[in-house]
Amino acid sequence: MLIQLIGSAVAISALVGLAAWAGIARSTPPLDAGGLATLLAQEFPDHHPTATWISADGSGALAREGDTVLVLWKRGDSYVARDVAWPVVAAAQSKNGRLVLKTGDAAPIFAVTDDVWPPQALKELAA
Repeated sequence: MLIQLIGSAVAISALVGLAAWAGIARSTPPLDAGGLATLLAQEFPDHHPTATWISADGSGALAREGDTVLVLWKRGDSYVARDVAWPVVAAAQSKNGRLVLKTGDAAPIFAVTDDVWPPQALKELAA
């Protein structure tokens, strides 16, 4: 049993060392306008949002297309994408510079500047 334990520890150490050497773990850069456009094209190829908003800390973004809001937020070393109805997003309340937006399976948190929600960029959508 001791031989199995030592063998497992050596194997796990080798895998951790290989992952560190190969640079498998990577940090996700904050979103900017170019990165948001790329992510939207990948995640929602059939949608063409007319208004976008990037959170103050760059860890998430919203893109509005009519009554649908495309939601992107950082999770691990990538971004998660969902769509939510505009009334749900507009009714959300920011508190202490944070906005918790409930999707069907998660509750991403966005940094909001000056606790102003929703931002003008998303509200002033041409009807």
